[in-house]
Amino acid sequence: MTPGATKKAVHSDPNKRLRVVAVMLSIAFATLVVQLWRLQIVHGSEYFDKAKNNRLREVRLRAPRGIIYGRDEHVILADNRAACDLVLVPVDCAGVEKQVCMRLEDLVGINGDALEKRIEEYRRRPFTQLLVRQDLSMTELTSIEEFNYVLPGVFVVQRPQRRYVYGRTGGQILGWLNEIDGDELERKPKYALGDLIGRAGVELVYEPLLKGTNGYMIVSRYAAGEVQMRGGVPGPLDQALTDQFGRQVEVEETLAPEWGQSVSLTIDVALQAKAEALLEGERGAIAVLDADTGEALALASAPGYDPNVFLIAHRTEDRQRLRELLEDPDKRMRNRCYHEHYPPGSVFKLVVAVAALEEGLIDESTSFYCPGHFDLGDTTWGCWHAHGHIKTVDAIAYSCDVFFYNVGKQLGIEKINEWAARMGLGEFSGIDLPLEEKGLIPSPEWKERAFADLDRWNRAWQPGDTINVAIGQGATVITPLQAAVMAAAIVNGGKRVRPYVNQELGPQASDSYISQRTLELVQRGMRKCVDKQDPPSGTGRFAHIDGMAILGKTGTAQVVSQDLYEDLSEEKTPYEWRAHAWFVAGVQDRRPRIAVCVLVEHGLHGSTAAAPLAREIIAFFYAKRAPDYAVLAKVENAP
Repeated sequence: MTPGATKKAVHSDPNKRLRVVAVMLSIAFATLVVQLWRLQIVHGSEYFDKAKNNRLREVRLRAPRGIIYGRDEHVILADNRAACDLVLVPVDCAGVEKQVCMRLEDLVGINGDALEKRIEEYRRRPFTQLLVRQDLSMTELTSIEEFNYVLPGVFVVQRPQRRYVYGRTGGQILGWLNEIDGDELERKPKYALGDLIGRAGVELVYEPLLKGTNGYMIVSRYAAGEVQMRGGVPGPLDQALTDQFGRQVEVEETLAPEWGQSVSLTIDVALQAKAEALLEGERGAIAVLDADTGEALALASAPGYDPNVFLIAHRTEDRQRLRELLEDPDKRMRNRCYHEHYPPGSVFKLVVAVAALEEGLIDESTSFYCPGHFDLGDTTWGCWHAHGHIKTVDAIAYSCDVFFYNVGKQLGIEKINEWAARMGLGEFSGIDLPLEEKGLIPSPEWKERAFADLDRWNRAWQPGDTINVAIGQGATVITPLQAAVMAAAIVNGGKRVRPYVNQELGPQASDSYISQRTLELVQRGMRKCVDKQDPPSGTGRFAHIDGMAILGKTGTAQVVSQDLYEDLSEEKTPYEWRAHAWFVAGVQDRRPRIAVCVLVEHGLHGSTAAAPLAREIIAFFYAKRAPDYAVLAKVENAP
């Protein structure tokens, strides 16, 4: 600057500042617009769903299973009662899982560490409703309500609980339920976690009918996660739902569960209870069929179990009871009428008698001499008594082994097998219950396979094998239900019935395959077996009822070689070595005609252990009184 020049003042441009501010505001506004666009347009649906999920919760409504009725439509064998379950939703307790699990361990006694692991397993399915505890007690419900504020994600749902009204009575027929597992869930999309599924008996076979369809309700929640309650007082027609504590719930949407279909059984519950009572303290079975239709009136097996136990097995003592059931060496989980098979002993002589008569090998006048033993080659088979000369009818009535040794030898194993199959032995009966045993009538082909590791001579069929089969021994095994089917054919005129328990199935029987001539002779022998007369009386005399035409046949089936205990008294013979006691029976002169089979494991003699039980069953059934429910072990407040 030159000397004397004047300094010019410099001022900032105010418009420039405004322009900067305007640009910044414009950028901020544009950012806001973009963000709003992104929230509303790009992610609007996503955030709306999240907001809705935060406000709403789906509560599953479990469907009641169908009711199972007895033979009488007024008798309910299995129904449902209200029960409260404790459920946890992992997403709602995120971050405080451990605290929640430990608190629940204190309140209801569950394993907190195990629950925490389950929550972790469902991390990828956080909205899953995990079943924590079934069937809460009132004390437990009160505790959950008291500490509800520190239990996020934990809530109680009410559901229908299966109840077996008569407890153990008929339990093995009805079967049991337990929770469906993860592998099954993948194969059965109609089921949800925590659903129960049939595992045995009627519950298993008719699971598709008995299972209902679950529903749900969408309920509003407060921001804190608790279910939102409705305000105001509902009107008389208001269908307000309530939570587990009776408070009204604000419901957005509801799909009502659908009941399962009901099933009506052929089982006479009073007769079933009577049969089970007769078997108390024994291991055995009593099968009672309508001889003309095949309806199963009773399928008693001892020892049995109460299926209610499987529904409450979450407490320590309940789990112990369940473990004892599953591991019980007495096989109480299996119905001995059709789940187990046994050597039939002399009841099998009915097959040999029918076969020989139908094949023309014997008739009413056929006679064999019984000196008390039978010799074949170097082997001697015994008979329980020296009967002398004995004919067909008396051979059935007095169960002469020697007579049937001779007849079996003439008949041959092929014909014995053929007629056994016709009469339902060694064949599935077709009953609509699971895991039926088929039994076995030995044959040369079977022996070749079964003893393939032996030399050719020892695996070849021998004449002595046929002798054993002819009196129901050797490898011969049948089920008590099969024996009842056989007895039914002799009672009903020679028709093989298919036993069933669901009334909807209806009767199914073959055409008559036994001639009237054969039936009359066999029936006379069975009648003489039971009727009291001047000595010698028949082996089934303890089944006699005055004024009633009862047909019967005893069976005493050895389970070990007689050489092991021939020098021992009956009292000193080990239980496991004692013979099984059988009695099959039928009633001709009453309607409905019934067929009965009684088996007492290791009962020693069919005449004294099994025949008296058959008499009690027949007398009870035909007493023509109203069902005596006093004999039932009814569970009024079943768990």
